[in-house]
Amino acid sequence: MRTYMHEIITLWYRAPEVLLGGRHYSMAVNIWLVGCIFAEMALQGHPLFPGDSEINQIFKIFKIMGMPNKQAWPGVSALLDYKATFPQWSTKDLSGVVPVLDEAGIDMLRQTLIYDSAKCISAKCALVHPYSADYKP
Repeated sequence: MRTYMHEIITLWYRAPEVLLGGRHYSMAVNIWLVGCIFAEMALQGHPLFPGDSEINQIFKIFKIMGMPNKQAWPGVSALLDYKATFPQWSTKDLSGVVPVLDEAGIDMLRQTLIYDSAKCISAKCALVHPYSADYKP
């Protein structure tokens, strides 16, 4: 884990832990970015979370992914910019948000967009995920 600045990643692809003031860079930040780009490619160039400011960005994420809680993301309330007063949104079904993806694609997307970075898919596992099974480099 390395320390990073808040503005290291283009806003639309910035992981929630970065937006909420986390200061440690892990591979999960990159996996979130990959998930956002994967969805954008499936949506033919339309970004999944097209925020125009940091607060708007985190709210766009929460509107689709739901408001994180300590069960889904242990330690979220300790992040510098987390507010218990944020609006409470429920999780949307990703198959309705990115309807062009098949079941394996939705599963891959779901595993890249996980709040708890300790539980997100690794790059190595993504390469052998059923969605990637037919890909031959």
